[in-house]
Amino acid sequence: MEFRSDENIIVEISKDNLNSESLREKINLKGSGCIVSFLGITRDIEDGVEVKHLEFDAWEKQLEVVLYDISKTAISEFSVNCVGISHRVGIVGPSEPIVAIHVASPHRAEGFRACSWIIDELKVQAPLWKKEVTVLGTTWKGGLG
Repeated sequence: MEFRSDENIIVEISKDNLNSESLREKINLKGSGCIVSFLGITRDIEDGVEVKHLEFDAWEKQLEVVLYDISKTAISEFSVNCVGISHRVGIVGPSEPIVAIHVASPHRAEGFRACSWIIDELKVQAPLWKKEVTVLGTTWKGGLG
């Protein structure tokens, strides 16, 4: 597991598994009244077709930088206290976690806005490519994230 951290930002890139609870336990809660969390998982059905797994390819060193920068911007723009992000690379099976985001915030409104913005930005900016393997074949999903 690759890892980058400072007092208020934790970024993990995981090749084997993603432990959302372990990430949440690392969050700095100083000055916070809530933690808003998002956990993205692999769907077992996409457009009516059974999904065997997803394969995530990434420019890992740059992924770490992008996730750190997104977190830093979220702290500044939404006045939240701490952000933790963990993302899988490699093969991720149905119901397995792909991405976890935890935002510690003084108040829930800022936390929800920041968490929503983070996942949207991750999908736009992160150097990740996703291949979907179904019972009907393989498809590369367009765009980053």
